[in-house]
Amino acid sequence: MPRIDAERFLRDLNDLRKIGAYKTGVHRPTYSPQDMESRRWLVERLEECGLEASIDGIGNVYGRHKGNGPHLLVGSHIESQNQAGWLDGALGVMAGVALARAGLPVDVCAFADEEGHFEGGFLGSRSIIGELTEEEIDRSRSRNDGQPLRDALAAADLAGKPRLQLEPGRHKGFFEMHIEQGTQLESAGLRVGVVTGIVAIWQWLIRFEGQQDHAGGTTMAERRDAGLSAVRLLSAIDAEFPRVCGARSTWTTGRIVLEPGAPSIIPGSADVLFQFRDVSVPVLERMEATLRALVAESNRREKCTATLVQKSRATPAICDPAMMAALDAAAERRLDAHALRRRARRAIHRQAHAGRDVVHAFHRRHQPPLGGGHEGGGPGAVLPGAGQRGGALPEGVSPGARAPGPQCRRPGNDASRTGAAGRRVQPPSAIAARRGASGKL
Repeated sequence: MPRIDAERFLRDLNDLRKIGAYKTGVHRPTYSPQDMESRRWLVERLEECGLEASIDGIGNVYGRHKGNGPHLLVGSHIESQNQAGWLDGALGVMAGVALARAGLPVDVCAFADEEGHFEGGFLGSRSIIGELTEEEIDRSRSRNDGQPLRDALAAADLAGKPRLQLEPGRHKGFFEMHIEQGTQLESAGLRVGVVTGIVAIWQWLIRFEGQQDHAGGTTMAERRDAGLSAVRLLSAIDAEFPRVCGARSTWTTGRIVLEPGAPSIIPGSADVLFQFRDVSVPVLERMEATLRALVAESNRREKCTATLVQKSRATPAICDPAMMAALDAAAERRLDAHALRRRARRAIHRQAHAGRDVVHAFHRRHQPPLGGGHEGGGPGAVLPGAGQRGGALPEGVSPGARAPGPQCRRPGNDASRTGAAGRRVQPPSAIAARRGASGKL
């Protein structure tokens, strides 16, 4: 039985943490010098494990096992949010390195820009399955400073390199270890959560058009204040959504931009970025209907016109019961049943794209800057290797086994909230046969 060197796993995590270190966390925006240094560092680690490693034209780092497969694809991302935690994403990538170092037949990938520094989102995972077009790359700009994506790729020495694509039939599933992005496990004193499903994010732009005027000379009765109209609508959403949402739904106003944004000028326009998340499509549809009704009511009541534009609309994914059961059993053997919980994942990254076949393990919380010691590296974190030097890989999750591979199911009705099976979807190997990539892994 292969055994995991957890001490080396923790050492790798801490070595990666030094690249772009910021206070107790890290700062590695996509394609920044720190990000590219970390990608080159990762290539060296993958080659040490005997994998064929490279960086492709969108920045994906890929380590390919020399065997034919079918293999498990393991990974996450290593770029960070601005001034963020050091374990987010890095934990999943270095877990893949640890499995490869133990001699297990896995492929390992660090997808580029999963944190969405550039418009379009999920550039690396969408590229690797052929869903990122050259036209979208041409259009994309940095959300931080407006830099064109093409310019960023050129500055990172990636311009002109081929974008790799998953090889049809090579992978039977995708595994990601991740820190908990919240407080539920930690608050309950639990060590590990096995993810049951990946939520969808539905993202919206709400634009308000009012009348820009002087703050001193315009009476309150005369005003068409776009900022106040935005605040009143958001307050109405917060009051009404609890009536229609699911038990684990979340909604967030991530940005409000007032124009012209001066202290003595009544805002003439307001742009609001708003999103909600859930693992159930019917719940998402109820929340959308409520949002549209509230916008219509705002337009009847307010002097400022509100326009609703959908920016993105993902589909939830339910994880494979067999692989969840294997992770349950492994965690219970190492930790005991009281340290384990199944839960839906409320963050969404590469698992909704290249990870169409998905199983996840969670550990601890994500709160930037996250630092100090080995908060993410205890026994719960090293689930496949049990968190001690020489821990054995749990039965049932052998990456090289040729048992039928796990498949994600997309929920199509309310039953999906309890993990009931919906229709099967194409695995990434089938999706990869479509457009957008110029090489094969």
